[in-house]
Amino acid sequence: MGRWMKISGILVALAVLAACAPPTPPAPTATPMAPAQPQPSPTAAASPAPAVKTIVLGFTASQTGKLTKESKEQVQGLQLWLEDLKRAGGIRLPDGTTIQVELKFYDDESTKERVQQLYVKLITEDKADFLISPYSSGLADAAAVIAEQYGKLMITTGAASDSTYEKGYQHIFQIYTPSSRYLTGAIDFLKKMDPNAKRIAIVYENEKFSTDVVKAAKPYAESQGFEVVLFEGYETGTTDFGPFINKIVAANPDAIIGGGHFQDGSTLAKQLFEKKVPVKMIALLVAPAVPEFAQLGDAAVGVIGPSQWEPGAKYSPDTARAAGLPWYGPTVEEFVKAYKDKYGYEPGYHAAGGYAAGLVLQKAIEDAGSIETAKVKAALEKMDIMTFYGRIKFDTEKAHGKQIGHEMVYLQWQKDASGNLVRPIVWPEAAQAAKPLYPLSR
Repeated sequence: MGRWMKISGILVALAVLAACAPPTPPAPTATPMAPAQPQPSPTAAASPAPAVKTIVLGFTASQTGKLTKESKEQVQGLQLWLEDLKRAGGIRLPDGTTIQVELKFYDDESTKERVQQLYVKLITEDKADFLISPYSSGLADAAAVIAEQYGKLMITTGAASDSTYEKGYQHIFQIYTPSSRYLTGAIDFLKKMDPNAKRIAIVYENEKFSTDVVKAAKPYAESQGFEVVLFEGYETGTTDFGPFINKIVAANPDAIIGGGHFQDGSTLAKQLFEKKVPVKMIALLVAPAVPEFAQLGDAAVGVIGPSQWEPGAKYSPDTARAAGLPWYGPTVEEFVKAYKDKYGYEPGYHAAGGYAAGLVLQKAIEDAGSIETAKVKAALEKMDIMTFYGRIKFDTEKAHGKQIGHEMVYLQWQKDASGNLVRPIVWPEAAQAAKPLYPLSR
């Protein structure tokens, strides 16, 4: 009992103290909390976003000088490739890295001296990762010296001379069919069309590309039973072919083959027409394949030109399968439509070559899984593919980087049923899109 009384007294005292204490302030109203989020463990941390790298693709273009028309087409083709690449999100490597491409180029003024100065600048100042050649064999050859010196990979397009690839270079890869095969098909065409034709006049621009072409065409013509009755060059920049045409007439050929580039070739074709030179066939380099050749009007009709590619080319995923090759890139129809939508007219082979150069580099980087020079070089050396432009395969032995997969086609300017100038493929027969005009009627 006594003990209980003591406890009761303590409880009463505590109750009195509690009653006298100041009131406890109310707890603040709590804001409702979002459900607790699970915290990632150190091993489950989010993966970093895939890396994006930008590489510089450098080149020069003849924005002034004698090669402006052909160079313009080549650049437009390359720029269209870049637009398509950007639309696709860039080049994706197996490790998730995305490669974006930036073009850097300068006007080389159509001169070798400027080309070499500017390619040094592209490499040393602009830090170009890869290179595209300028248009023309002479300028590309000048650029190749610099690319090889600095160990930079260069895709050459608009450049057909064989000799560049016979110098032991290891970093230069050619898109075009070599010049040694440029006019041999025209000789085959003449022999097929007219077994009685025997006399050929070969006239050409005194320039690297043209000279390489005719030095191969002359012995080939002779091997096919033709007599070369005139073999003579004219100087670059010639505008009056009158005295030269007199020599052609005096030689009395069945056919004329040769030429050079757009300016001289179109002028020669025009003056041959005006003087009504009586030949059965005219086949000229470069000029007939440039869309502006149509501005010659009737003087263009019947002229044949070798072409690296034409919109009527039959390359497709089906032809790739038949050849046992992988197909890569857009179809012929897709490329032609995209180019026509952007520039307002159908592309010629200079534009197709520009696009193909970018496409081949893209494929090599994908195959390499890297932008390291040695790995991309190895991918180019192994490449054997079919594209809208045709087959692409490079020599890796005697003439490293020389194109050995791609073949020429031959177009001829004709008038369609509405009187419009068109340029269907007339040779080889397997690719023929229209009956050839033969002989010329002038």
